[in-house]
Amino acid sequence: MSNIKVLIADDQELILESLNIVLNMEDAIEVVALAKNGEEAVDFCAKFKPDIVLMDINMPILDGVGATEKIKLNDPTVKIIILTSYKEVDYVLSALSHGAEGFLLKAIHPKDLVAGIQVVHTGGTLISQEMANEMMKSVKKVMSIGTKETLHGFPNKSNPYGLSPREVEVLQKLALGLRNQDIAEALFLSEGTVKNYISNIYSKLNVKDRRQAALKAKDEGIFGD
Repeated sequence: MSNIKVLIADDQELILESLNIVLNMEDAIEVVALAKNGEEAVDFCAKFKPDIVLMDINMPILDGVGATEKIKLNDPTVKIIILTSYKEVDYVLSALSHGAEGFLLKAIHPKDLVAGIQVVHTGGTLISQEMANEMMKSVKKVMSIGTKETLHGFPNKSNPYGLSPREVEVLQKLALGLRNQDIAEALFLSEGTVKNYISNIYSKLNVKDRRQAALKAKDEGIFGD
């Protein structure tokens, strides 16, 4: 039986090397490439043809959600496990919608990580109990609001592009002309996270810059009447 070929994508070199060392100790696993951002992950998938990708959710240039979407479009047979050090439910749901097979917290024990890789490789899905609990809380919160109510102040019916509540908040600040640093301070986010949100917004709206994004949001009524 051939080894499971794994690609690891993470912008933190310490985590990247740690995962590389841990997985290379397993006889049944072969680490074929290490990517430091989502764009490299997409390119390396095409080059090295891994069976499994361990994908960090929050990376520069292209985040884990965007990379998952591109990889799945290029080759739906590649299986993707999202690794995250925090509970970003919006990102989790978005990556699931693009075909990710599972999610694990980075604090997982190495033995459980290996077991998770084997589960996904054999056709299973993988969501940690912590992540499942957070997702259920999010779903219940949305359901309790009701279809006629608003989510984070924005009408659900006016959001045909699948923007998350946080993405709509970022888009609103962006449309007001705020810089990334100002948006980050206003929403208590890091500037890198804001850049990731903006990248996702551009992708979902199919626009190339802030002006196009703001115009489209206003034309489509994403901010409400």
